[in-house]
Amino acid sequence: MTTFSKSLKLQSGASIVTVAIMSLLPTAAFAETAPVTPAPASESVLASPQDTAVPVAPTTTASADSLPSDTARDIIVTGFRSSLRKALDLKQAAPNLTESILAEDMAKMPDLNLSESIQRIPGVAISREGGEGRNITLRGFAPDFTRTTLNGMEVPASTDGLDSGGFTVNSSRGFDFNVFASELFNRIDVQKTQRASIEEGGIAGTIDLYSGRPFDRPGTHVVVSGQGSYNTVTRKVDPRIATVFSKTFLDDKVGLLLSAAYSKRTVYQEGRSSVLWTSPQVNGDSWADTNPKVTGTPKPCGAADPLDCLYAPRLPRADFFGNDQTRLGLSGALQIKPIDRITITASALYSRLKNDRFNYNSMEWLLTHGPAGNQVGQTPVAFTVSPNGKELIAGTFNDVTSWYENRHQSSTSTFQQYVGDLDYKITDSLSFKMLVGTARDSANRDELRFYLHSIPHAYSYDYTGSVDVPQVSFGTYDPNAASNYTDALTAANRLNSIVKDNFTTKGDLTFNRGDLSLKAGFAFNRRLVRYGEANGASPTIKPVSQYMTAFPIPHFGSGVIDGGLPTFAVIDFDKIAQSGLISNQYIDNVGAGWQVIEKTTGGYIEFNDRFDLGSMALRLNAGTRYVRTGVDSRAILAGSGVRVDHDYGNWLPSVNVVLDFTPRLLARAAYARSMTRPSLSALNIAGPTFGYDTRTVSGLGNPYLKPYQSNDYDLGVEWYFAKGGLLSAAVFYKDIISSLTTAIVTQAVPQQYWAAIYADPRYSPAYQADPAKVPYTFATVVNTPNGNSVKGIELTANVPFSIFSESLAAFGVASNYTYVDARDSTGLSPNSWNVTAYYDTGTLGIRASLNHRDDYLISTPAGNGNLQARKAGSTQLDLSAYWNVTKRWALNLQGVNINNQRERYFDTGDGTQNLTREYTGTGRTILAGARYQF
Repeated sequence: MTTFSKSLKLQSGASIVTVAIMSLLPTAAFAETAPVTPAPASESVLASPQDTAVPVAPTTTASADSLPSDTARDIIVTGFRSSLRKALDLKQAAPNLTESILAEDMAKMPDLNLSESIQRIPGVAISREGGEGRNITLRGFAPDFTRTTLNGMEVPASTDGLDSGGFTVNSSRGFDFNVFASELFNRIDVQKTQRASIEEGGIAGTIDLYSGRPFDRPGTHVVVSGQGSYNTVTRKVDPRIATVFSKTFLDDKVGLLLSAAYSKRTVYQEGRSSVLWTSPQVNGDSWADTNPKVTGTPKPCGAADPLDCLYAPRLPRADFFGNDQTRLGLSGALQIKPIDRITITASALYSRLKNDRFNYNSMEWLLTHGPAGNQVGQTPVAFTVSPNGKELIAGTFNDVTSWYENRHQSSTSTFQQYVGDLDYKITDSLSFKMLVGTARDSANRDELRFYLHSIPHAYSYDYTGSVDVPQVSFGTYDPNAASNYTDALTAANRLNSIVKDNFTTKGDLTFNRGDLSLKAGFAFNRRLVRYGEANGASPTIKPVSQYMTAFPIPHFGSGVIDGGLPTFAVIDFDKIAQSGLISNQYIDNVGAGWQVIEKTTGGYIEFNDRFDLGSMALRLNAGTRYVRTGVDSRAILAGSGVRVDHDYGNWLPSVNVVLDFTPRLLARAAYARSMTRPSLSALNIAGPTFGYDTRTVSGLGNPYLKPYQSNDYDLGVEWYFAKGGLLSAAVFYKDIISSLTTAIVTQAVPQQYWAAIYADPRYSPAYQADPAKVPYTFATVVNTPNGNSVKGIELTANVPFSIFSESLAAFGVASNYTYVDARDSTGLSPNSWNVTAYYDTGTLGIRASLNHRDDYLISTPAGNGNLQARKAGSTQLDLSAYWNVTKRWALNLQGVNINNQRERYFDTGDGTQNLTREYTGTGRTILAGARYQF
């Protein structure tokens, strides 16, 4: 990891919104008043899935005159306002810093995608895939540093990517939230500070997902909903349906809940890209010496021809990434209460996400430079140099060869989870909870990819009018004529698969006496990840024109770029399949396969209490956790099976303190030691390269790695100035005391690899490189004690407008702002903010949500002479409205990405440049539907 900057600054953004809102609040609203009463029964929090045996904020009875305006009249609040209120109740009562999102009703989360809901929480930013949220970063950390649980156990979820970077399925620890339908869930908790009773693994935090249970809402409930979804780029309508049945029997002693959700989604991601910018000098070559016309002055660089130092697009192209996606989700829960003190729950969840993708990219070959011929050269005719003298922002060429990329990818991700848990109140003071669960995610993808080669032709690009979308010309050449293509190179014909299996069993024993509680528990986890790969035949098809067809997508690019994009002839995958040219027989690439098994055994003790300090109350949560981790990494090297085992232990103390100045105003402080285990790619040992003449090893994972470790410090102040109102500020500092880095290390080769080396046909005793006798030099990932730091601030302002006037009680604003200080950390946006304005009467409601995040780092170095690859910041506007026509019928309307935000990736060249790599969009999406419940 990199060393992080230690400066901490407040930036412009939503903080301005927060300050403005604070300045508008009436003085009376800020005055100290008597404590508030607990929420009435109609507003009670959903049955809490998380442990509630902890001290909560004190509550006492108050006169009606002292209460916030809408609470004093015992108004029943429903919908979005109700879910906000309940979430704030949970936040205030929690012993650690926790944020919650609650369903507005059964099968009705606030957003269509789980990650889209989570991004409304301060400290959270998401990355999107084809216009839909996929991964999250929490407090500036990459997805691998956030642990995700479902119904109490850690779970895996993997799928593959849509855009040009998504060549493989997700084999990391990061969680893919787009696997699940949001209708299956009723609550999300984000644990930002640690407790001993929270399992380890997330330095950034833990996200807890909960599906519905029948005891959450006793009685009989049935919900059916349906929507039609229209996208402005695809111009197609897709269905989205969901249903929930929940019923309790025998005086609410038995309950059953069943739910299902199904959706289809057609995605067209269209635009322009360069596939990186580079210079001939970086690649060790030069432009052909054709004396081109040059406009502008190249910056001197020491090369014989300064043009060779200038950055130009490698593979300028028009992009089409199409995806026909289907998502099916099923869940069920059975709850039994044989006696009042025992609750037994069995739950199951199934999800299947299928993607069928056709991608077409019209690449023009400028990757290598030199004389025309062999499909990799060109003849420069004219160049225009950028004002800074570092880029060729326009170029005209003859003898350019097209390498048009055509891909068909089909993938399926199937998730299954089965959990049984027991809640036994042994006595009024003693309780025991037990959970046993298993979860499996199986993701696979098959890919067939061709490069269509054209005859040499004229080509020009020009970025002078736009840094993102160049003007292009082919002269008299017609890219739509199949006769202009000579052959198709099969670049990939392969299968990839990832299987992730988790097993968990854990138990918790809690003793309560008044405000005091003592807890102790254990947990055992077994996590298996297995990767496999197979390859098929990859012939060159020549001639190819009879296997081609016209560009199949109408109005290409018109929903993203003014004037649309030029079309071109493409491979007809149906004709290829019928021809038998590509065999469907695959050979396992055993050398690329790998398996990692982690077993963790842990235990904890935790103490909770509440102390009166005059008119104030102090809540204390303290404890420690110990966990032992065993790693078993396996692969096949040179035909020999290799297995490497390693284990390590960690003590993880934590303290959370809450000082309730009044029942509305509190301060928090927390300390914890946290950990995140190394990435799976760093642990797997497949596919190394041994250099016997140089005694070197590269590409070999390191199963002996120990985890990242951090000392975490948090401070916060929260003011619940009205029912549903909150002003808060929190600062955090994470001191990474153990990290990972890539290093050159000379050491003995572990004995587990000797047999594979001896069996390698490239090995010879003549090299005098016997691993049993001489050390090798490794380029590998190692632990480092060099500390890094991440620090930041989170501001929240949730303002119900009832504090201004009773006539405005249905209006409000929920906003937050986050600043994170960490230099060059992957996935980190220094500034992010969210603002949601809402009107909600319980009968009619509308809300508008604006979300923003700054630029963030993708990788460094970025390759081809670029210091960094980055993604540009984005601001997205979403709308949602409903009308409860009757008590049973409701109509709804939603808009996603109303402002038609595009996605932009760029490279930084020498570190000072801003070179567009990809500029694409997926358009606006409008959903309209109805909901019926009885």
